[in-house]
Amino acid sequence: MDYKQRIIEEAAEMFRTYGIRSVTMDMLASQMGISKRTIYEVFSDKDELLQGVLQWMTVRQKEMMTRIFSESENVIEAIFKMIAVMTDHYQKMSPAFQMDMRRLHGDIIKKMDKENSIPYISNNSEILKRGIDEGVFRNDINIELTNKCMQEVAKMANDESVFPADAYTNKDILRNFYVNYLRGISTQKGLNLIDQYENGN
Repeated sequence: MDYKQRIIEEAAEMFRTYGIRSVTMDMLASQMGISKRTIYEVFSDKDELLQGVLQWMTVRQKEMMTRIFSESENVIEAIFKMIAVMTDHYQKMSPAFQMDMRRLHGDIIKKMDKENSIPYISNNSEILKRGIDEGVFRNDINIELTNKCMQEVAKMANDESVFPADAYTNKDILRNFYVNYLRGISTQKGLNLIDQYENGN
C-alpha cells in the first residue's frame, strides 16, 4: 500500500472517531509514525485530505452496495441488509464528524450532492427497475420521480438538524421513513417480504 492510501485510511479512521476539526496533521503523522512533511508532500492541506477521504469512502461504500445487491435473493432483502450496514456505520461515526462536515465543510457536501456521490444517497433507479422486474414494486410508479423522492427521504433521515441524535436513533428513522416509503410503492409480494425481513425471518 502506498503512502497516499495509508494516509487516507488512517485519516478516515481518525476523522470518524474524533471529528475533523480535532484531528491535526501532527496527530495524524504521529499516529502513522511518519513526518508531517510526508503528508504535505501528498496532500497540500487538510481540505484536500478530507476530499480524498470522502472519495475513498464513497468508492468503498458503492462497492459494498453493489456486492450486497448482487448477493441478495431479492431487492427487499438487499435493502434491509443496506439498512443494517448504514445503521452500523452511523453508530460507529462520531457525532463530531457529522457536525464538522455540516458546519465547516458544507461546500464539500453540496458538491457531492450535486455530483450524486454522497455515500448511501445514490441513484435508486436500478434498484427500482429490479424491484419492478421481481414483482415486489408496483409497475405503475414513475421511476425518475420515485428515485428523487427516495433520495430526499434518505437525506432528510440523515439530517441532524431535523432529527437530532440525542432524540432519535438512526435505525428508527430509517425504518419509519425509508421502509414505510417502500411500503407505498410495493406490491403485495413486496409487502409480504418487508414484513418477513422486519420480523427478522
